[in-house]
Amino acid sequence: MAAHRKPRQRAMGGGKARTAATIALAGAATATGFDGTGHAEPQLTPGQVKAKVDRLYQEAEAATEKYNAAKEKADAAGQRLKDLQDQAARKEERLNSARDALGSVAAAQYRAGGLDPAVQLALSDDPGQYLENAEFVERAGNRQNAAVAGVRKQLREIEQLRGAAHIELTSLKSRQTELKRHKKTITGKLGSARQLLSRLDAQERSRLGVSQDRASRATSVRDTLAASGSASSQAPGSRAAAAVSYAQQKLGSPYVWGATGPNAFDCSGLVQAAYRAAGVSLPRTTYSQIAAGRRVSRSELLPGDLVFFYAGISHVGIYVGNGRMIHAPNPSAPVRVAPLDEMPFAGATRVV
Repeated sequence: MAAHRKPRQRAMGGGKARTAATIALAGAATATGFDGTGHAEPQLTPGQVKAKVDRLYQEAEAATEKYNAAKEKADAAGQRLKDLQDQAARKEERLNSARDALGSVAAAQYRAGGLDPAVQLALSDDPGQYLENAEFVERAGNRQNAAVAGVRKQLREIEQLRGAAHIELTSLKSRQTELKRHKKTITGKLGSARQLLSRLDAQERSRLGVSQDRASRATSVRDTLAASGSASSQAPGSRAAAAVSYAQQKLGSPYVWGATGPNAFDCSGLVQAAYRAAGVSLPRTTYSQIAAGRRVSRSELLPGDLVFFYAGISHVGIYVGNGRMIHAPNPSAPVRVAPLDEMPFAGATRVV
């Protein structure tokens, strides 16, 4: 009986093994399908590619503004740290001088032998002169005590500065970590967008408005210059006119995230550079720029006003009239004139 059962047990075990292997292979095939290595992703239409790319660019731009904000804070923390270190260095120089002076006094006292004043009076050939000298020494002693107190105070101040510098250094390192995180997000989104666009041929990219070759860029500049017309002459003031004029001069410049000119820009970088050229200092990010002036409605817009887009206030342009703006769109297009309706309008600000 036992001899007959063994083959049956092996058969049952083999069946289980085959079943397990089949399940494992099926699972592997399923997993391969999910991670995209076993089956090609469904072919997207050019319109679907464009929609995905636009979403990736919007997400990258939101991360760019967060990067800009973190960089601004990191730069400020770095400057504060430098100022604290400079203050500490100056105080340490003064402390060293005070210590040298105290050391000289201590050495003189040691050489004098530190005799008891009564003994010195008894041994003095001129008691009157000794009493005058003793009064001087007392005053000198008071000054010495004050000098010691001053040294102690300087030591406390230096320790306080070092403590503040440590706090700023910690803040700076935190901001730098934040910068790296946002940079990774940005480069990841832009890389995905490039991969999607690489599926389209030049004609399809041109038709979708994402062509970046020099010829199309030059044509874009000619078209946008004509479209922007004399917006600077319609601006409400000289500084707004100067900002519009600067933006017009930068038509065709490439979009580079984190850039503030003079040859490349991101959206808030272009706005900041344009108004800096007009003598107006604006914050670095869209989140701050929207609060930098007086809010105006869409119906009140005048050339030079800042126009913002998306619920997260992640994009900005400079209004140039006739429902159009100059802005730095994304890596697929240079600085150009575009209709306000190109993106969901979120608000506007007049800074001058």
